[in-house]
Amino acid sequence: MTEQRVTAERLVRRFARETNLLVAGRAFAVKGDDAIADELRCLIRALGGHLGDSGVTFVTGETPVIVVDGAPLPARITAEDRVDSAGAHMPVSTLVAARLRDEGLVRGIRIGIAMVLEPKTAQLALLLHDAGAEVAVYAHPDEIDVDVARVLRDRGIPVDGDPALTGAAERAAAIAFLRRGFDLLLDDGSHLIRLAHEEGIAGTLRGAAEETTSGLTPLRVMEREGLLNIPVIAVNDAAMKTSFDNRYGTGQSCVFAIADVLDAAGIGVRDQPAVVIGYGPVGEGVAAHLRALGTEIAVAETDPVRALKAAHDGFRIGPLRDLAPGALVVSATGAPHTVDAATLRAAGIVAVAGGVPGEVDLDPSALIPAGEHLDRAGEGALLIARGGCVNLAAAEGNPIEIMDLSFAVQLGAIEQLLTAGLAPGLHPFPAEADAAIARAALAARGDRIDERSTAQVAAQADWRSPRYRGDQA
Repeated sequence: MTEQRVTAERLVRRFARETNLLVAGRAFAVKGDDAIADELRCLIRALGGHLGDSGVTFVTGETPVIVVDGAPLPARITAEDRVDSAGAHMPVSTLVAARLRDEGLVRGIRIGIAMVLEPKTAQLALLLHDAGAEVAVYAHPDEIDVDVARVLRDRGIPVDGDPALTGAAERAAAIAFLRRGFDLLLDDGSHLIRLAHEEGIAGTLRGAAEETTSGLTPLRVMEREGLLNIPVIAVNDAAMKTSFDNRYGTGQSCVFAIADVLDAAGIGVRDQPAVVIGYGPVGEGVAAHLRALGTEIAVAETDPVRALKAAHDGFRIGPLRDLAPGALVVSATGAPHTVDAATLRAAGIVAVAGGVPGEVDLDPSALIPAGEHLDRAGEGALLIARGGCVNLAAAEGNPIEIMDLSFAVQLGAIEQLLTAGLAPGLHPFPAEADAAIARAALAARGDRIDERSTAQVAAQADWRSPRYRGDQA
């Protein structure tokens, strides 16, 4: 890999790291006629950005500069800076929340948010608070930014959760949060939804919304067994969530976090082949972003359809045991025991994208520190972020614009739970609401889309296929 390519990659990752903004779909200008400028143009295109005369500007030369909105990279030094910066780049959620406020729909409604607490989640809480809801936030001890929690408390929103809690104390804190008495619960991983059922207090809830694939899996089991006693909107399954959050957001944030950690240790992300385990939307995004950085990639997948899709996307496929030796292994399954002890011994480096507890089978006592966010798993692989979700442990989570779309769906789910009269069980997010969020996102970007002609509309409304009409020759 040339020095110019390394510099270009570091510049793009620096932009993403210091702004927490998305590359895909963004306009970039590159000013310069040197090799670094050429590499930047190639990398931006590979990552899904497009080139023009406006937008974020990279100025190459002896000391490259990144310009955002006509000024150098913004200094997001304090937690207040990071929370306010997130709010400035969440136009779609702001629009949906304004409608809830103007309609008075959430005024006085008690809403609990049980999610990873970082600046975008803080903005979701603030938007609901400003719309008139009574909001409180809970975060798992491993998923709470204490400085962001302080900002929320200073702005009138209670935050439960403490990084020091473990075991029974952690569970007690989560139960105490539920006993605050909520009408609605916005969950990530369905931990609080399930806990409310275990504790017999789910009956106080009018409904909930679940954000993740891993959270919906146990809820589907509960529904089949007749144990899900409240209506739950499957936010994760909405196209405006999974198509963007899982693929583009998790793809960029996890791959860039992995590259940052390895770069700090003197290892290039291209220095070894990579294996992506699982080719759902998260795996697709991880593989696409690794490919954009120039990594040689293979995919291990147990689902035959997804495996075939990976093959048609140009990736080598095969059993994990054959692909893992010496490779950068990235688990994208969201399932426990994905990376077993044999894989951990054989792989060169292991990281988890997304993540659930126990996705990597390891003995924490065997970990040997090898740098920031990097440990040696005994005699085996280098392990990034101790096997936790790499974009949260070693970065700031998904890009702001991506979470704007996901939280717009959460806000839309609140509207459905309060107005649709849903029965207990899992419910899809309505397609028409999904489309409305997409239109709002396009409008915020200043983009226009095509429209069907009158003839096309009329032809679609006619159920008779021209192929089988009697007047056809």
